[in-house]
Amino acid sequence: MIVRWLVVIWLALGVAGAHAVLAPNEMLDDPALEARARALSAELRCMVCQNQSIDDSDAELARDLRVLVRERIAAGDSDDEVMNYVVSRYGEFVLLRPAFTMRNALLWGMPVILLVVGGAFLILSARRRRTAAAGLSDEEARKLDAILGRSD
Repeated sequence: MIVRWLVVIWLALGVAGAHAVLAPNEMLDDPALEARARALSAELRCMVCQNQSIDDSDAELARDLRVLVRERIAAGDSDDEVMNYVVSRYGEFVLLRPAFTMRNALLWGMPVILLVVGGAFLILSARRRRTAAAGLSDEEARKLDAILGRSD
């Protein structure tokens, strides 16, 4: 019984890695151009699935993007021209590995910045409370005793 489940899981994982380009009309006749198209498709994010490349996705938009990439390659565009064209149409989010920019650095660094600022706030507020709870000075204690009418 366990072996049967392991085989089912193994087959499911093996099928998950298969490429989604199944329709012959999507593929280019030239193997070199098809290899370029596959390499570019592996770098582009499916806008529907978001965690898959368009080469691995079965979504209709991913199919349209695969066809677009192949059309651009067939038209004679270089890899950079194809990527720039797709990014200009869909934005930088379409890249599985976006270029490092200050905006990206701020996006990835913001949680760290917030943790540092929050930690500094907690440390400073704890110090203030500790200073306030340290007790009365000798002069303040004498004044309080005088107000309360206590004498030593």
